[in-house]
Amino acid sequence: MTEITRVPLQPITKGSVSKIWIGVVAIALASAGVAYAALPPAPTVKTLTAGTGASPTMEDVVLINYKGMLTDGKVFDENKNYPNPVAQFVPGFSKALMKMQRGGKYDVTIPAELAYGANPPAGSPIPANADLKFEVELIDYKSLAEIRQQQQILQQLQQMQGGAGVPGAPGAVPGAPAPAQP
Repeated sequence: MTEITRVPLQPITKGSVSKIWIGVVAIALASAGVAYAALPPAPTVKTLTAGTGASPTMEDVVLINYKGMLTDGKVFDENKNYPNPVAQFVPGFSKALMKMQRGGKYDVTIPAELAYGANPPAGSPIPANADLKFEVELIDYKSLAEIRQQQQILQQLQQMQGGAGVPGAPGAVPGAPAPAQP
């Protein structure tokens, strides 16, 4: 038979358990801080007015109203009913748009690394390594395929109507009488 050696347990001094838990919490917080610092930069999107439906993708074209500002509030760009493919904005703006919904209004902050970084556009009031703020209203968006289809339909309509009544005009019916002029 095997003999078991008994080791007497020492009593835990008052306050030792609290110190152990404080150490565990401190290590957990330090680990979380290191993990957070390692995250890639991302735009901050604050919803002012909620939109509806799905969000646009990189393959979509958006129609937006926006005002771009520096962190001190100085406006550097503003536009109404601006159509543009999501993929053609600076990376931070594209990422922010993909978090928005049709009809919504948003405040967006883009870190410099996702905006222009050290190379702002020539002649721009944007300084190097500037964080940017935007007020954005996502009016609508469509896929590139939808837009191309609509463009083809418009071109066909224009060709059909473009000079249909003017003799000799492209698309005119030979021998048809010219329309009365107003």
